[in-house]
Amino acid sequence: MSGPEIRNILVTGATGYIGGRLAPRLVISGYRVRCLARHPERLSGRPWARMTEIVKGDVYRNEGLSEALAGVDAAYYLIHSMADTPGFEAVEEESARNFAAAAAGAGCKRIIYLGGPGSDRAELSRHLLSRHKVGKILASTGVPVTEFRAGMIVGSGSVSFELIRYLVERLPVIPAFSCLNSCSQPLAIRDVLYYLAKCLDRPGTTGRVIEVGGASCHRYRDLLRTYADIRGLKRRFIDLKDWDPGLCSAMIGLITPIPRIFAKPLMESLRCEVTCDTSAAREFFPEKEPLDFATAVKYALVRLSEDKVETSWTAAYTPSYARPYTFEDREGMISHAHVIDIGAPASAVYRVFSGIGGKRGWFYGQFLWYLKALQDRLVGGIGMRRGRRHPDLIQQGEALDSWRVERVIEDRMLLLRAEMRLPGKGWLQFEAVPRGEAASTLRLTAYFEPHGLSGSVYWYGLYPAHAWMFRGLALEIKRRAESRLTR
Repeated sequence: MSGPEIRNILVTGATGYIGGRLAPRLVISGYRVRCLARHPERLSGRPWARMTEIVKGDVYRNEGLSEALAGVDAAYYLIHSMADTPGFEAVEEESARNFAAAAAGAGCKRIIYLGGPGSDRAELSRHLLSRHKVGKILASTGVPVTEFRAGMIVGSGSVSFELIRYLVERLPVIPAFSCLNSCSQPLAIRDVLYYLAKCLDRPGTTGRVIEVGGASCHRYRDLLRTYADIRGLKRRFIDLKDWDPGLCSAMIGLITPIPRIFAKPLMESLRCEVTCDTSAAREFFPEKEPLDFATAVKYALVRLSEDKVETSWTAAYTPSYARPYTFEDREGMISHAHVIDIGAPASAVYRVFSGIGGKRGWFYGQFLWYLKALQDRLVGGIGMRRGRRHPDLIQQGEALDSWRVERVIEDRMLLLRAEMRLPGKGWLQFEAVPRGEAASTLRLTAYFEPHGLSGSVYWYGLYPAHAWMFRGLALEIKRRAESRLTR
């Protein structure tokens, strides 16, 4: 089925890295898109979601599948486990069985599945073997399946790219374990999306397994070196023959924001030779010339520098916004937030934090702010000498002590950008979210984008002071807002 016969599309995993980029492209191409999501609220802030139908469901629990697949011509199965959790194979198999049965029952004409690389005869890791088995299960009920087996995906926000980026950026000396001698064929995210979207117009891809990879094959050590060359970083490699996936994943968890449960499957897959036989891809997509690794990295870095990262691997995490305290490190941006409920309307809370700085000071831990200002002046920075233009009124673009007002939303939000000398870039955001007419929630978030190893050392070295100071600042804003309301 292709062309005009395929109009109604279901995308599973729309909140994930691939699905969150594929869905809007299908919408632009003129398809009627429906998304299946366990947490539909995670799609509410995406502009393209307004042009789709969103159904709440869970493939593992077999919930919402009948509604999601009703009247669908083709369905994308973009669900898999990234984590090293007990029994993940059984969960993936059960999810695939539920989906395949529901698709057959709904009369779905085809399934497009994005699996993992490697041939069935190769020695593969548990996660790669599970991906291949899911492909067989999806095809077991008679619905034709197009299974793409993609190598390492390189793009802004992809877990593989972020792993390489953090290791090279933060380690001047990189341990080169024996597993780094295995080969891979990394594929740019834009090429993955091209294959997934265009296969709808290629009837020959129905019922086929198609291996897709980039224009060049590399050993993992060479991937790290290529990234370093692009960034102009001098890095040394120390050869280590013995390695343990658990130890390596623990090290990665300390050096990078990628947690151990995600790092371990990646490390276990490094021992597998996962180059691709791209003959089928060239047959069905003769016009497509995949990018080489270096070009894919350059595109990803441009996206990062322009703050245009569409989706991230962190979508696999359960968002922690509802918790009273969060600490995240993702996509090169560290965030540290405190959330607190206040018995005052959002407008009253806004009037408190929008009046911070200048002669009023910074409400809490003032001696630390003065100490930071002194340190900044000693290294040639501006310190806190500029004050503020008006004690109560704040405008976007003006200076506030050692900060620049980057964004103002009246009665809601204030975003400040640090202009002091830092080994990176910093922001401080105050946000008051209404909870009825007489209550609100304050979210105070510090963001930091470290520059190399020195930036990471700076942030984590000052982390205890940051945690104490920002927590105290949030509580002081609460006290002032509530006392002002009482008066």
